[in-house]
Amino acid sequence: QVQLVESGGGLVQAGGSLRLSCAASGRTFSSYAICWFRHAPGKERECVAAISRCGGSTYYTGTLKGRFTITRDNAKNTVYLQMNSPKPEDAAVYYCAAVEVLLRGSYYYAEGSYEYWGQGTQVTVSS
Repeated sequence: QVQLVESGGGLVQAGGSLRLSCAASGRTFSSYAICWFRHAPGKERECVAAISRCGGSTYYTGTLKGRFTITRDNAKNTVYLQMNSPKPEDAAVYYCAAVEVLLRGSYYYAEGSYEYWGQGTQVTVSS
């Protein structure tokens, strides 16, 4: 397994910016596809951004593309979620999740596809 440690959450003003980090243990980080999930009270947990093993393929849900950017640095075993111009509805607990994949261009966005999860980090957006 891999351990995922998230950081970067906190309070951000609407229209500001915030970058979440997910640091992973192990030497096989490049074998895992990563997804940032978020879970707000009363809402379903959803994958908001996913990235393939080498970062060549990405997925964004809804209208987040253009505001959120997922990147990874395999040399640092770290995945980032850059949040630009967050909106109040973006407030949630954000989780980093990983699943080992065989194809370097593959990624997943279904919750059931992911095996390893971080502890979550709270993002609060002030209006």
